Amino acid sequence: MEFTVFIICMGAGLLFVLISLAAGHIGGGHGHIGSGGHASTGADGSDGDSVSAFSPTVISAFIMAFGGFGIIFHEIPATKPIWLSVPLAIVCGLLCGYGLMALLRKLFRHSQSSSESKIGTLVGMSATVISPIAQNGMGEIAYVQGGSRYTAPARTESGSALAAGQTVKINRIIGTQFYVVPI
Repeated sequence: MEFTVFIICMGAGLLFVLISLAAGHIGGGHGHIGSGGHASTGADGSDGDSVSAFSPTVISAFIMAFGGFGIIFHEIPATKPIWLSVPLAIVCGLLCGYGLMALLRKLFRHSQSSSESKIGTLVGMSATVISPIAQNGMGEIAYVQGGSRYTAPARTESGSALAAGQTVKINRIIGTQFYVVPI
């Protein structure tokens, strides 16, 4: 009887893992909100874009491993009794589920790292005026951070005009407005 349960668990777990991989829902619990927003909903309280321990893929991997290891332990004479094969299969299933979750978290952490600039670290950096800043008006600057080039609307702290091509220092940032001083 337990052999049949192990076979069903392994087959059902494998089938669901393959379906979820084919459907592209490896992370589980991700949803898009509005236009361009992204939220993660992990039942285990994990913040950010990550794989939850309660992700359907992780749960199905546990079930598949439980079934597979249950079959193996059931076929070994020393671990054939149900009171040995089931606990051993549970432990092996938990280890496989945890291993998959850790692997996916590591992969997603590297693949989902943001290339967006960290605003707080920009004060004091130099930039180049790319669109002239009119007296008491706005223009545009370009700066490089982390190997990526970004542009931003800018004003001078003093209200003076600056021509395109001038090098400036980012003095402060309020909202999306950069305030610069000539170098």
